[in-house]
Amino acid sequence: MELERSCKEEWEKLTKNRCAKLVASYSKSIEAVIGAKDVQGLSKKCSISSRQVEHWFRKRRNQERPGVLKKFREASWRFVFYLGALIGGVVALYDSLLESQYWYYILEMSFYWSLLFSITFDVKRKDFKEQIIHHLATLTLLAFSWCGNYIRAGTLVMLVHDASDVFLESAKIFNYAKWEKTCNGIFVLFAVVFMVTRLVIFPFWIIHCTWVYPPDYYPVFFGYYFFNAMLVILLMLHIFWAYLILRMVKKFLLGSLTKDERSDNEEEEDEGENSMPEDHDGHPKVTNGCGANHH
Repeated sequence: MELERSCKEEWEKLTKNRCAKLVASYSKSIEAVIGAKDVQGLSKKCSISSRQVEHWFRKRRNQERPGVLKKFREASWRFVFYLGALIGGVVALYDSLLESQYWYYILEMSFYWSLLFSITFDVKRKDFKEQIIHHLATLTLLAFSWCGNYIRAGTLVMLVHDASDVFLESAKIFNYAKWEKTCNGIFVLFAVVFMVTRLVIFPFWIIHCTWVYPPDYYPVFFGYYFFNAMLVILLMLHIFWAYLILRMVKKFLLGSLTKDERSDNEEEEDEGENSMPEDHDGHPKVTNGCGANHH
C-alpha cells in the first residue's frame, strides 16, 4: 500500500510538471507559431510523444473558441434589434421630419457604436476587417446625412440594411438551435432579400437618387462627393458579402454546406498531422489559435 501510494504521488507530480511546462510554452507563444522543432523539444521535456503535444495544443486552442450558446445569444439580440429597427424605419418614413426620425437615428447610431466597440469580444469572423470598415462607414454616413439634411436618404439606407439582417440573424438562431430545415428556408429567403435590397434597390434607386438629382437643385459641394463615396464603399462591401452568400447557396444546393462561410470552425480532435499547416521547412506546425479570425 505504501509503495502504491508513493507511485501515485510521483505520477501526479510528474503529470503536474508536464502540464506546467506545456502551459508555460503556450503562454510564451501567444503570437508565435510552434514548429516541429519546438514540438520535439516539448516532447522531450514532458516525456510524452510529439503527437500528444500537438493534441494538447489543439485542445487548449479549442477551449478559447466561442461555444454555440454564445453565438446563439449574439444572434438573438441582433435579431431583436434589426426587427425593431425595421419596424421603426417604416414608421419613421411615414412621418414628416419629426421627432420619430431623430430617435430612429439615435437608435441606429447607438447600435453601430456598440457593434464597433464589442467586435473584439464578439464571435470572430473571417470578414473582421470588412466589418470594421462597414461600421465606420455606416456611422459616418448617419452622422453626415443628419448634419447635411440627407435624412430621407439616410433613413432609406438603414431600412434597406435592416431588411435582410432580420433574416440573417433569425437563420443563425435556428442554425444554433439545430432546426436545420427552418434555418435552410430562412437562409434562402435571406439570400433573395439581400440581393434585391443591397444589389438592386440600394445602387439603382438610392445611390442613383443621391448621385443624379442633387446637382439639379443646388451647386455641387464637398459633402455631395463625400456622401456618395461612403455609399459606394458600402456597395463594394455588399458585393463582397454577396459573393460569400452565393458561394454558400452553391454549397447548399449541392448539399455540402455545413457552416457559415465567415466563421472559424473547431479542429477535429482526430485530425491527422498531414492536415496541419506547415512551416517554411515543410514540417507540420501547431498554432495556438489566438491570432485566428473568427459572421
